[in-house]
Amino acid sequence: MKGWRIIVVCILAVGLLSSASFAQEQTYTLRFNTVAGPEQPQTLAMNKFAEVVEELSAGKIKAKVFHSGQLGDQKTALLGVMRGTLEMTIDASPAWFADLCDYPEIGVLETPYVFKDLDHLYRVLIGPTGQKYWGELTKSGLRVLDIWYLGTRELNLTKKAGVVRRPEDLKGIKLRMPNVEAWLDVGRALGAKPTPLGFGEVYMALKTGTVDGQDNPLPTDYAAKFCEVTHYIVLSDHMIGFITPVINEKLWQSMPEKYRVYIKKAMEVARYYQNRMVLEQEAALLGKFVKDYGMEIIIPDKQAFMENVKKFYSQPRFDEKWGKGVYAKIQAIE
Repeated sequence: MKGWRIIVVCILAVGLLSSASFAQEQTYTLRFNTVAGPEQPQTLAMNKFAEVVEELSAGKIKAKVFHSGQLGDQKTALLGVMRGTLEMTIDASPAWFADLCDYPEIGVLETPYVFKDLDHLYRVLIGPTGQKYWGELTKSGLRVLDIWYLGTRELNLTKKAGVVRRPEDLKGIKLRMPNVEAWLDVGRALGAKPTPLGFGEVYMALKTGTVDGQDNPLPTDYAAKFCEVTHYIVLSDHMIGFITPVINEKLWQSMPEKYRVYIKKAMEVARYYQNRMVLEQEAALLGKFVKDYGMEIIIPDKQAFMENVKKFYSQPRFDEKWGKGVYAKIQAIE
């Protein structure tokens, strides 16, 4: 009988020590920023991440979502994460990394027509090729946590711009692009005159005629109300848009391994949550744009755009940036 008492006392002691240990574990508050509005898919997915990671960690990891650029625009937030003054941002992608991290090679992952479809994108970015790029990026203080589908980017133009079916129709058209060189090259590759502008300025620029158009996935066009101040959707399908949630690398390395597992699992849940929303919206929005906003849907000569893009990126300067033949090699990955 005495032996059983000793065993029970030992079990209770271990339980108390485990509880005390859990209570002593550090609590992390992760500020998670985006320029997207409160109802855009990425913001809703960020909220889903926050909900799941808090549950998995028993409240030890709390993610606070800041939408509409409350903690900075795309560039400011990304620099903040690199420097450790902000924990996380969603508005990150290879074009930004190429510019801000002095890592030009990674820019090839965000070029027109480099991916055949969404499945191909995930095979590349989650597979060995993507892991090589993401691993190198950690040297800049950034840890890519996942890949979220943002939607297929289409040209979205004002009535003044007129109908666009081929690259030559874009000549002289002021097409808004994010203010980084890799994005400006996207505008040039399509045949337009790229005009750098922050996301929060795009609506008014379209309304006043400062720019003639922009390119974004259909759910972004709808959430940001660009459909109110534009007339044409040109189904160029020129880029499969994605965003890469990032966290400060030093912070990531300081976390217990199980917390990193919780974050990765919560990211995966949020990815599927976002991807489904985006795909459903893409399926429904073309009809809504025509019916509710009187927009015109244009079916362009996509092959002409693909050939124009291929010619543009065949310039020697891109082989110098990315490595010889890398664009074509990524396209060929099965």
